[in-house]
Amino acid sequence: MGKPASAPPPSTKGGPNANPKSETRVQAKKPHDDFTSDGVEDNDVFLLPVSDYQVMLLVTIIGAIVRLFRIYQPTSVVFDEVHFGGFATKYIKGKFFMDVHPPLAKMLIALAGWLAGFNGDFDFKEIGKDYLEPAVPYVSMRLFPAICGILLVPITFLTLKAVGCRTATAALGASLIVFENGLLTQARLILLDSPLVVATAFTALAFTSFTNQHEQGPTKAFDISWWFWLVMTGLGLGITVSIKWVGLFTIAWVGSLTLVQLWVLLGDTKTVTMRIFAKHFMARAFCLIIIPVTFYMAMFAIHFACLSNPGDGDGFMSSEFQATLNNKGMQDVPADVAFGSRVSIRHVNTQGGYLHSHPLMYPTGSQQQQITLYPHKDENNVWLMENQTQPLDVNGVEINGTHVWDNVQNITENYIRNGDVIRLYHLPTHRRLHSHDVRPPVSEQEWQNEVSAYGYEGFPGDANDLFRVEIVKKQSASGEARERLRTLQTKFRLVHIMTGCVLFSHKVKLPEWASEQQEVTCAKGGTIPNSLWYIESNYHPALPSDAEKVNYVNPGFLGKFWELQKVMWKTNAGLVESHAWDSRPESWPILRRGINFWGKNNRQIYLIGNPVIWWSSTLAVVVYIIVKGIAVLRWQRSLNDYSNTTFKRFDYEVGTWVLGWAFHYFPFFLMGRQLFLHHYFPALFFAVLALCQIYDFVTARFPVPGVRENPIVNKVGVVALLAVSATVFALYSPLSYGNAWTKSECQRVKFFDTWDWDCNTFLESYDAYSAINSNPVPSSDAAAISSPKGAVPVANDKDSSNGVISGAPKFEPQGQKVLAREEKVEYRDQDGNLLDEEQVKALEGKVEFKTRYETRTRVIDAAGNEVLMSPDELAAVGVAPPHPDVEGANQETKKALVEDDELPKEASSSKDGEKEAERLVPKPASEGNEATV
Repeated sequence: MGKPASAPPPSTKGGPNANPKSETRVQAKKPHDDFTSDGVEDNDVFLLPVSDYQVMLLVTIIGAIVRLFRIYQPTSVVFDEVHFGGFATKYIKGKFFMDVHPPLAKMLIALAGWLAGFNGDFDFKEIGKDYLEPAVPYVSMRLFPAICGILLVPITFLTLKAVGCRTATAALGASLIVFENGLLTQARLILLDSPLVVATAFTALAFTSFTNQHEQGPTKAFDISWWFWLVMTGLGLGITVSIKWVGLFTIAWVGSLTLVQLWVLLGDTKTVTMRIFAKHFMARAFCLIIIPVTFYMAMFAIHFACLSNPGDGDGFMSSEFQATLNNKGMQDVPADVAFGSRVSIRHVNTQGGYLHSHPLMYPTGSQQQQITLYPHKDENNVWLMENQTQPLDVNGVEINGTHVWDNVQNITENYIRNGDVIRLYHLPTHRRLHSHDVRPPVSEQEWQNEVSAYGYEGFPGDANDLFRVEIVKKQSASGEARERLRTLQTKFRLVHIMTGCVLFSHKVKLPEWASEQQEVTCAKGGTIPNSLWYIESNYHPALPSDAEKVNYVNPGFLGKFWELQKVMWKTNAGLVESHAWDSRPESWPILRRGINFWGKNNRQIYLIGNPVIWWSSTLAVVVYIIVKGIAVLRWQRSLNDYSNTTFKRFDYEVGTWVLGWAFHYFPFFLMGRQLFLHHYFPALFFAVLALCQIYDFVTARFPVPGVRENPIVNKVGVVALLAVSATVFALYSPLSYGNAWTKSECQRVKFFDTWDWDCNTFLESYDAYSAINSNPVPSSDAAAISSPKGAVPVANDKDSSNGVISGAPKFEPQGQKVLAREEKVEYRDQDGNLLDEEQVKALEGKVEFKTRYETRTRVIDAAGNEVLMSPDELAAVGVAPPHPDVEGANQETKKALVEDDELPKEASSSKDGEKEAERLVPKPASEGNEATV
């Protein structure tokens, strides 16, 4: 590889006339008596020749051009921008959400949007939703992943230089990153994988540079460069794992190689004393454990500080966690619960909410009043706790009435204790909690009974209203809370006296007739977690003002942090449902299929890698494994290839990258959750490094006759590989950029049926696209597109002189020449009736106008008259048809239908039925789903 850092003793080298056998024995002997590695030079990336930095800058500029080209395209929501753009909205609004990924990259995306003026009003709810009309600064938000994608280029270059590769080889590796279609697609959108890969790459660069310093032996240990790269490695690990938990695989890779280093240090008994070994160990422990953990926790501290308001995801957190959010906390409440207490009862396990009833009846079963779980505080959550019998007067006669417990003399005698039989009276509707041998409306199993509210004001009740309090002591606070009901502190079950079933709830939603609230049943043999309850609010008129009060215990940062980690883990493991575009790990290295990100206007974005780069990098991994296997077999036969320094460096350096590939690839085989092609990108990065390193050894280090001594061979090979990679990149670039493409070109490069983008999406020729201007450059004045001041002509360089609408094929209905499209704001009343300008002026200041981004485009002729056109004619000129409800609320409008323009053109005709066509519609990945109630 080059001359060693320090010259070995003369006795270790054979002279010109040395005996070949003696030469072999000398090579087998280690030339160093410390932990210095053979054949290692100081490859400090800060001390490269100026020409290397020039090459790196050139490749980086090319990478920037490739990444930023038409980054504003498409101008609508793409794939998981649904999720990660939505998270940016919640960060800006401060609304708590729960996602399966750590927060760092999402916070940086939100920061980019906020700095660009995004106020969080756009919801990113569906693929294809327009960015331009509401003036979303989506380009600024896409710039953050794009910058990460650009930075990956110089990091790759420096990493290869850090292991001693030639400049041409390093340029090859960086250029392969530039022309990798999959990495390009991810880097142009509001997604997390580009930040993840660049963080992984930075960690690899830092650890490689640290390893280079470490392998130079005791002379380099603990110097400034040694410490710098070790600290940077720890910081890189913290950044990586704070973006996605895939960073744990990077930690495992660094950790395994660190153990190898410590093992080598332990074997150096001459220069490494136990004190020095302890110093090495503590330095690595601090930098590779303490720094990443501290950084990771700090990101969650910022996350909690940003999300201080209640949001859709707080229902997945405990009540103690929710109480730390604004408006979710509560005043101190009395601890003692007695007969006559007005309480709200909350379910423990599902965090679904409060035991709730409302004046609506079940449509089936008993048709009595509904009982549900409701996630918000409400007066319909209030229950009065009654004894099974009424209290007695001084003469021993029962006192009738609902509120007779309000004036008891000695409230301590009426505390509700373990084993007491109670009734729960719903104060707002004057009915009692009730169960009977009737099947529930949704969970119709025999072991589940319906729970309802039954009775009327003044009705004494019946035996089916009786429930026994059963305190679960292991779940309750110690002390009195295990003997009698205490607010917040006691966890209990309610056992139905007549049937023996237990009040139960689970994550099953009732239909729309119950507002999709959570189902409550009475389960025979129901599991304890789903049948546990506790009292959250409590009031009794007889309690003195100075009665003992309690509140939720503030979990503090550590408690919130640990709880969120558990919820993230559980939610992540629960993503097991199938997805139209998921794939399994065995298909990734061979690039079997990709992901449909977006489709509209005869264009498509489909995540697919550059086949040349994927297959060659996979081949490089296979080649190394074969060479390694042969070397081990030869070693077993006493043919010691490892006595050769160059081969030993090959084995260790390429093996390092293959180990990184394995750590970022094989763990996915253990996962039963949804997986997608983009999960392979960190492993792909390591495979590309292995490919370049093998190429460098073959063309520049191994003593191949006429090759190692001829640098031109290395450079010519680099140019050839890059030419092939760039050509294939260009062939598939329309799928990465969402550019125009033709059916014939699409079909020519679609080698496998598993590459399931639909070539029928595209038009027959580029001439058909010539009149379509689907690439508007966004600006801060994007809202002007819907300006209410009048017509906005849309220019077209080619056809404006002919009076043809921009973005439309030539079409002149009824002999009229269409000149422009008029887009303006229309005002309608609550019934959908159109208001004229005078009516609008009269209402100004008296009513609140709410904007709905529903577009209706009017086509006008030269005289300014509206051209009436059918939906088909509108589509023919590139104009979206009116919103179904533009003429007023239409009760038949379906809420969950996919818009026609989101479907690939002619998809139904190219597949075996509508279901198959619907499967090809772009859908966000469930892995990004925020937790919602």
